[in-house]
Amino acid sequence: MTTPRKPVPRAFRQVHTLAFAPLFFQAAMAARNTGVLAAVRAAKSAGITPADVARVAGVSLYAARVMLEGCLAVELVTLGANMTYTLSDAGYLWMTDEMARTNANFVQDVCYAGAATFETSAVEGRPAGLAVFGAWPTIYAGLTELPPAVQESWFAFDHFFSDRAFPSAFDRLFRTPPRRLLDVGGNTGKWAVHCLTHDPNVEITVLDHPGQLERLRANADAAGVSVRLATVPIDLLDHTRAFPTGFDLVWMSQFLDCFGEDDILALIQRGIAALGEAGELAILESFWDRQPTDVGEVVTQGLSLYFTCMANGTSRMYHSADFLELIARAGLRVVADEPVGHMHTLLLVKP
Repeated sequence: MTTPRKPVPRAFRQVHTLAFAPLFFQAAMAARNTGVLAAVRAAKSAGITPADVARVAGVSLYAARVMLEGCLAVELVTLGANMTYTLSDAGYLWMTDEMARTNANFVQDVCYAGAATFETSAVEGRPAGLAVFGAWPTIYAGLTELPPAVQESWFAFDHFFSDRAFPSAFDRLFRTPPRRLLDVGGNTGKWAVHCLTHDPNVEITVLDHPGQLERLRANADAAGVSVRLATVPIDLLDHTRAFPTGFDLVWMSQFLDCFGEDDILALIQRGIAALGEAGELAILESFWDRQPTDVGEVVTQGLSLYFTCMANGTSRMYHSADFLELIARAGLRVVADEPVGHMHTLLLVKP
């Protein structure tokens, strides 16, 4: 006999779900990875018992039960009167949606072990959680030395959001093709390779950490475009070091959000100083207040928490008003402010 439920305000369930959220997340990841949710999905509307889930997924009955009950708490599955489980719409998305999988893998592999240090990181302004992987001042300094699975999830997350914006940004910026382009913080070279492949005349110089540049050059070599590529190893936080100069376009893609406000100000000024006559600084960012859906807002706000405890302890995903204020403080003007792709804004800035 089922005990009747007493109605309580939704907020009570919300706060208690939050209290156990790290454990529910791990149950949901385990259910996805072990095939427990796949067994529920395969049963379709008929539903499936925990015993049958255990048999199909090859786990113990105990493991099947605790995973299913954890998933029930966060509404990935539903439980019928005959004690059989079926997959909910959220459970289907948890299993199949590329963005959900990318985000979950990023949190699990990159963020989870260090997330317990969040309070220390926020108060002290340093990525205390990064110590689970190594003794680097920022994650960028040690990116190519992270464990392979961690690197895979980090780059998959980074590329998932940036790659979708690159074609639109390229079409906009190459209406009047730049001959010399400076890519600041070029990462694995996705943007540089895209530009070099689609414009046979552009020459690109990329600034980044030495380890990143090795990977970037290998990618450019594989694409057959490295002859027009130059790389400059640099500590981007050494603001005494000027960027090379004379460029038609300086490109900063999902780069400035990796820094605190004082560093952003200095990097913008160094980028402007690298321009030739009539050149432009192009900034591609995902502002959390400009997301087309509340899903995008949640994702970008969550990413700020990664920056706090794992990346550098000083950066965040910005509200557009805060960012535009920084550009104004640098004495610069925004000549274009346009949505690009699904989540990004392209800013063109001049002196």
